[in-house]
Amino acid sequence: VPIFNLMEDAATAEISRAQVWQWIRHPRGVLTDGRKVTKELFRSVLDEELGKIKATVGTDRFEKGKFDTARELFDKITTDDQFVEFLTLPGYDKLD
Repeated sequence: VPIFNLMEDAATAEISRAQVWQWIRHPRGVLTDGRKVTKELFRSVLDEELGKIKATVGTDRFEKGKFDTARELFDKITTDDQFVEFLTLPGYDKLD
């Protein structure tokens, strides 16, 4: 199911999210620098990347956007114990 007619973006996001979900849970989910992929590491990187986006788009645009909603959704579907089949399912509930 495409998001705003962007099938490739939805598919890429889904693959990435599924990989991170698996790495958090798999004993061999370890980065090349030796750090174990954990929920805490994921959230730290997520916040770091959101900070970069905010710096790029500016505070005003960031606060008017749905970046916090996207962060909330990405965090939930990546860290929940139960794997959500498709990120688009809970994602559609967030669309205006």
